[in-house]
Amino acid sequence: MPIYALGDRVPDIHPEAFVHPDAVVIGDVRIGAESSVWPGAVLRGDYGTVIIGERTSIQDGSVVHAVADFPTIIGSDCVVGHIAHLEGCVVHDRSLIGSGSVVLHEVVIGSGSTVAAGAVVRNRTHVPANSLVVGVPGQVRPDASSEETIVANAAQYVANAALYRRELRVL
Repeated sequence: MPIYALGDRVPDIHPEAFVHPDAVVIGDVRIGAESSVWPGAVLRGDYGTVIIGERTSIQDGSVVHAVADFPTIIGSDCVVGHIAHLEGCVVHDRSLIGSGSVVLHEVVIGSGSTVAAGAVVRNRTHVPANSLVVGVPGQVRPDASSEETIVANAAQYVANAALYRRELRVL
């Protein structure tokens, strides 16, 4: 799997995390226990720090980047959907970032929140806990997300990563 140091910026990947061989991890990236990074995902900590909590899934084709002044921090028990783009933002625990969505600089996603597929969350937006963000630009709907569903979804990816760790092989 392509894991790269960049100068003194070296990835720190927990031994119980799963990084698919076709994902790319560069620089100051920290990945917590039982988290998973799937094919085609790019986690790039060249200008700043990327932190992924425990039991969090970064799906296929997603891009997680940081800038010098704004690290990208994704909490525990989160799911980042396919082809999402996160940069310079904070996603609190038990949140879901939908497929094809964009979460930009200085955004804070409160715990238990969902960013719907295809939504764009603009710079400096603060999303309260347990909210749903929909549309372009993203509109916040308070108290419209389900932490239990998100945690169950994250747990499925923990199990899937364990399967991949045991049974994935190149043919």
